[in-house]
Amino acid sequence: MEFDSTRRIDRRAIPADAIEGSWTAPDGHAIRRIDWPGLAEDPAHDSPRGSILFLPGRGDFYEKYLESLDYWHSEGWRVTALDWRGQAGSGRLSPHPDIGHVEDFNLWLDDLASFWSQWVSQTPAPHVIIGHSMGGHLVMRAVAEKRINPVAVVLSAPMLGFLTPGPNRLLHKVAAAMCRFGDPARPAWKISEKPGTTAAARNTLLTHDDARYEDEAQWKRQRPYLGMGPGSWRWVERAYASMLVLDAPGLLESVQTPVLLLAARHDGLVGWKAIEQAARRLPRAQLMVWGREARHELLREADPVRDKVMAAIDDFLDRLAPAEEVTPA
Repeated sequence: MEFDSTRRIDRRAIPADAIEGSWTAPDGHAIRRIDWPGLAEDPAHDSPRGSILFLPGRGDFYEKYLESLDYWHSEGWRVTALDWRGQAGSGRLSPHPDIGHVEDFNLWLDDLASFWSQWVSQTPAPHVIIGHSMGGHLVMRAVAEKRINPVAVVLSAPMLGFLTPGPNRLLHKVAAAMCRFGDPARPAWKISEKPGTTAAARNTLLTHDDARYEDEAQWKRQRPYLGMGPGSWRWVERAYASMLVLDAPGLLESVQTPVLLLAARHDGLVGWKAIEQAARRLPRAQLMVWGREARHELLREADPVRDKVMAAIDDFLDRLAPAEEVTPA
């Protein structure tokens, strides 16, 4: 399947064939979702291609990825995306709505595992999962710990390490100390996506495409509840703790699921070396890397990069998550 680079949608409106709703977690928490029901009803498609579940990053929201989600739907996939509990349209886990806070990443992993078990029973195979940044980290943990069982995994700029110099074990101890010596729910930095970055320079972390970058601001104006600022110190501490889980010898080496890792070598948010190391540890990994032409949000980059990203995903899924044969009744 060849990526159609000419396809365009209104990135600042929910597509007419997408359905926004919510999923109720086992503890009663409402998680916001969006679904494209698939193209089985279209005479041009004999059966759905399969199903994709997409998970965004920290402080993220699914509206930013409508362009990619709608494209996969146009290719015949049944597509679902979720907001993580505690951000965007899935409520907050702190009395301060601008702070990205969580007590433990296992809360998110439990949500993902519970949702997955229901989703796979209601949607056509093959089942694929795609995660961006923090979403990629959580997807990798869920797969490695066998909480979910996709046939293929795509990780866009996965948060497998930070740029702060030093081993994760030491940095975790520093973050844990910051939680002990103050309110763990207080912000770990002031603004933007990481310490030391100004609001004016935020776009230089995310994408070279000014129009796609402005899409995010437009959605926040339409839906103010989507906005979120820095993470809490507890989030930082739990992020390092979760990275230490993935660092455990033998864990990634035991993953037999095909994994496509997409990375920007000069990513200003997540550690490129950690992604490269994970690719070496995963038995069935494919790593694709971009240079200075790419920033963190590969799915929202300028067309020369994004077209190659989308084509790489198409090729990977065609090879490793082929459409299942439908047996005539």
